[in-house]
Amino acid sequence: MKRQILIKAGAIAAKAEIDNSKTADAIWKALLIKGIANLWGDEIYFEIPVSLKLENGKELVLSGDLGYWPNGSCFCIFFGPTPMSKGDEIRPASAVNVFGRIIGDPKIFKQVKEGTSITIERA
Repeated sequence: MKRQILIKAGAIAAKAEIDNSKTADAIWKALLIKGIANLWGDEIYFEIPVSLKLENGKELVLSGDLGYWPNGSCFCIFFGPTPMSKGDEIRPASAVNVFGRIIGDPKIFKQVKEGTSITIERA
């Protein structure tokens, strides 16, 4: 059975499914996680209390992917191009561990402003 998490950012809430990777397991064990949104193009990222190495790192991701960025111990929500993207691709600053996907339309995260409080919990 897939594990689901609930991501709340201000008035926005979205469910996501996470996989069975080591990254997903570590994040699942760390829940409840709270953070403050940083924006980088159409990506939200924030530091979390999880320290992991790169696991099947991806240089390109899809809209709706959830990633863990080892360089900054950050949880990332991708919903469109970043400053590193060429064209419509979605390119993180450097490789991330993709461990889950937003259920539904990830573009709702376009409404989240820099500095918004974010909570991640088990759904």
